[in-house]
Amino acid sequence: MGRYILKRLLLIFPTLFLILLANFVIVQAAPGGPVEQQLALIEQGAKDNALGGNIGAGSAGNNSTYQGTRGLSEEMVAAINAQYGFDKSAPERFWLMLKNYAQLDFGESFFKGQSVTDLIIEKLPVSISLGLWSTLLIYMIAIPLGIYKAMHHGSGIDKVTAMLLAIGHAIPVFVFAVILLVFFAGGSYWNIFPLQGLTSENFDQLSALGKIKDYFWHLALPLLASTIGGFAGLTYLTKFSFLEELGKQYVLTARAKGLAERQVLYEHVFRNAMLIIIAGIPAAIVGIFFAGNFLIEIIFKLDGLGLLGFEAIQQRDYPVIFGTLFIFTLVGLLLQLISDLSYHLIDPRIDFEGR
Repeated sequence: MGRYILKRLLLIFPTLFLILLANFVIVQAAPGGPVEQQLALIEQGAKDNALGGNIGAGSAGNNSTYQGTRGLSEEMVAAINAQYGFDKSAPERFWLMLKNYAQLDFGESFFKGQSVTDLIIEKLPVSISLGLWSTLLIYMIAIPLGIYKAMHHGSGIDKVTAMLLAIGHAIPVFVFAVILLVFFAGGSYWNIFPLQGLTSENFDQLSALGKIKDYFWHLALPLLASTIGGFAGLTYLTKFSFLEELGKQYVLTARAKGLAERQVLYEHVFRNAMLIIIAGIPAAIVGIFFAGNFLIEIIFKLDGLGLLGFEAIQQRDYPVIFGTLFIFTLVGLLLQLISDLSYHLIDPRIDFEGR
């Protein structure tokens, strides 16, 4: 087992390298980088000043002396390139980024005036909060529902819940989030829940109980939107895992000995059926954190890593883009390793080394 862990840990480095390289090439090829944006802002500001000067000159017709009317000088363009590190070639920038990342130095944001590490630490609690509650809610509902469906396979309730799960799974997360906003957060119907944010403006002045109520009141719609589509997969995984175990010989033997159905289920079937479900928790967390909640944070204006990444992409804030990508990928790979190892911990008979 130790060799397998070492092999997986060593594979993290080439995986990180290839992911960073692929995204670096894609991002560099995209138009509208930070230098272009900064140059456009300077030129626009200069033109606006020049226009204001011409208007003030009235009929005198004085020609503007603003740099923006004549184009930016080569020295200014070179200085802006150097400011954002684009005075170096792309391979040099990539190599420098890798060396800094090896020291966990993710640089500073181009536009926020903070280090990427500080930004991530600042935004991380919001993403963790939404991700953990989403995961907890999904597992608390989907597992009991899956067991119930397995024990009542083919019944009317099984068919009705199957239809509801199919509908919930078919609706994209962002569509469901928008529907919730329209119906329950000041749209065309009921203004019941807050429109955005995770807390109210007067949160610091609230009592302890008031803070808890305010927090969950703001979290209600984002949490519902992020979990509604996650029930189906886990529910069916639970159901069919239990159905498979219920059809095995050891279950038939236990029933033949006269054991109660509840005793058969929870003393014999439960551990084996839950193996794949428990081992999948890290992968489920990865999916919730890095996929569904990205859109939820944007739609509900939750100031977490998802919104930070979206704004960084819009602004072409490369240090934030690649810093968050590096951390997301590293956490995802480690959680996937934990997911694999949990199989062995739950059932030591599983040997990943194939011996």
